[in-house]
Amino acid sequence: MQPNGYSHQYGKYEITMDRLLPQGAWLVSAVEAIKDFDRSTPGPEGFVQARDKDSGEELWTVTVQSGDMEGAPVWLQRFKVKIASSVKPELPPMMPGTPFRPVWFDGLVVVPYVDDKSCAPPEPGKRHRCRAKVAYSVRASGLRAPKSSRPSQVPASGSAA
Repeated sequence: MQPNGYSHQYGKYEITMDRLLPQGAWLVSAVEAIKDFDRSTPGPEGFVQARDKDSGEELWTVTVQSGDMEGAPVWLQRFKVKIASSVKPELPPMMPGTPFRPVWFDGLVVVPYVDDKSCAPPEPGKRHRCRAKVAYSVRASGLRAPKSSRPSQVPASGSAA
């Protein structure tokens, strides 16, 4: 890991949870299996779950809400995280007395890619304007409840409270 909190390998950037989501994150969905569209067939019996290309483990997804709605980039305010696991990950518990489910991701990796869904062929006689953009896929090796929050700040002796 480099001093800035991430390392690069083959277009994948390993990053810590504290660096990617310094204000924390909350789950806003259940854990869902990711469908392998190439191998699945129509109908309820034809569902085939996608597998991670590197590990071969099944792929699951959750939707996450960032704790930093003002400072986080738009793509990082609410996004999906793919989790490679041989078993369905268990949801961490809700915070007592709230509908919120804080989450911590282990083994985070950010993968940039070109999202060209908005790109269309040029019209005759007009200049081509492609609206492709760089997008990001977020992956994790697991999810869990965060450990207790950072140690509480204790005022130094002699300071006013």
